Amino acid sequence: MHLLEREIILDAKPDTVWEFLSTPVNLNQLTPPDLHFQVLSDVPGKMFNGLTILYAIQIPIFGKRRWLTEIKHIQEGIFFVDEQRLGPYKFWYHQHRIERFESKQTRMIDRVFYELPYGVIGRLVHRFRVKKMLEEIFDYRARRLVELFGQ
Repeated sequence: MHLLEREIILDAKPDTVWEFLSTPVNLNQLTPPDLHFQVLSDVPGKMFNGLTILYAIQIPIFGKRRWLTEIKHIQEGIFFVDEQRLGPYKFWYHQHRIERFESKQTRMIDRVFYELPYGVIGRLVHRFRVKKMLEEIFDYRARRLVELFGQ
């Protein structure tokens, strides 16, 4: 099992950041363009526990993949999880947490537990490609959040 953790301080109030994160279509704005990310299912304006969302994503080397996630464990304004139900990973569990930081800022914490399929081959692919690819995706995401909310 692998763990990717990221933390960023944004120059916006937690309710503003939560409003953005809890709107499913906004994920498009946080995904690098070269992944050709598309939301395939109809999504509501606001997420809810049990919401499933189907995406298409172009993964370098691996090609186009469908990815079905379920939104779970929502604690309004604080925390939620997206968990892969069908997709390129053997296991994907992404925790999103936001909290007030100082007077008018937000600390946003991402914690992703994930595992690739195919045993030893999956571990080698992780070591030589997937780990770096995920770091680049989350770097892009951090840059976009700073553009949207300041730092």
